[in-house]
Amino acid sequence: MSDRRVVPLGRRLLRNPRVLLGGAILLVLLTMALFAPWIAPMDPQDQDLMETMGTPALFGGASADASAEPDAARHWLGTDNLGRDVLSRLIFGARTALIVALAAALLSAVVGTVLGAIAGFFGGRVDALISRAVDVWMSFPPVLLAIVLVSVIGTGLVSVVVAIAVVDWTRFCRVVRAETQAQRALDYVTAARMLGLSPWRILASEVLPNVAPLLMTLVTLEMGVAIVVEAMLSFVGLSVASGASTWGGMIGEGRLYVHQAPWLMLLPTAAMMVVVLGLNALGDGLRRELDPVVQR
Repeated sequence: MSDRRVVPLGRRLLRNPRVLLGGAILLVLLTMALFAPWIAPMDPQDQDLMETMGTPALFGGASADASAEPDAARHWLGTDNLGRDVLSRLIFGARTALIVALAAALLSAVVGTVLGAIAGFFGGRVDALISRAVDVWMSFPPVLLAIVLVSVIGTGLVSVVVAIAVVDWTRFCRVVRAETQAQRALDYVTAARMLGLSPWRILASEVLPNVAPLLMTLVTLEMGVAIVVEAMLSFVGLSVASGASTWGGMIGEGRLYVHQAPWLMLLPTAAMMVVVLGLNALGDGLRRELDPVVQR
C-alpha cells in the first residue's frame, strides 16, 4: 500500500488498463465529434436512391467495386434505405451523443452535487426534505419519466439534455450526500470550525474539493447513461429533428430492414455499446485510482 501511495497519480492512471481503454475510446469519440465534417467521407444527408442498402465495402459487398460506381467505393459501411452513407451518419451521430453526454452529465452533476452537499453537511430538516424528494423522484421509472418530460417540453437537443438532467440528478445527490456526511465527521472539518470559518465556506473550500474525485467518476458513468437514454429517445422519435444523424435514430430505422440489411441496425448498436462500455471502464478505473477506500 505504501508503494502505491508513492507513485504519482498520473503514472498510476497510465498504468490502469481500464483508464487507458476508456480514455482511448473517449478520445476517439471526441475526435469524431469535433472533426466530423472533415472525417466523414460524405454528407450524412446526401441521398442516392439508386444506391439504397448497399452492402458495406468492408464486408466485400458491391460498395467495394469502384468500377461499377465511382462513388460506391466510399461506402465503407454501406448505405441505408435512402442511399445515405452509413459511416458518415455514424460519425455525425457521435457529435450528438457527445453533446448530450457532456451537457446532461454536467447539468445533473451541478444540481445533484449542490443539493446533496447541502443535505449531507447541514443535516436536520434540510436533509430530511431533500432525501424525501430524492426518494419520491426515484420512484418513477427513469426512461418513462424522460419520455414524458420530452413530450411535454418538446423535442430538440436542449429538451433531451434537460430531461436527462431532471431524471438523473438523484444519482449525484445520494452519493454526494453520503460522502459529505463522511467528510463532515473528519478532524479537518472540526479544525476549520474552531478557526471560525462559516459553514458555507467550509463546505465550499474544504469538503467539496475532497468530494471532487468521486464526482469525476460519477460524471464519466453518467455520460454513458445519457448516451443510452438519448438513443432511446431517438429510437421513438423524441430526440433531435427528424432526419438528423443519431445512433438511436439509425437503430430505429435499421430495425425495419433487419432482414435485408442487418448492418443498418448492428453498426450503430455496436458503436453505442463500445462507447458506453468504454466510459464505464474509464469510470471504474478512475474510481479504483482516486477512491481512498478502494485503494485500502
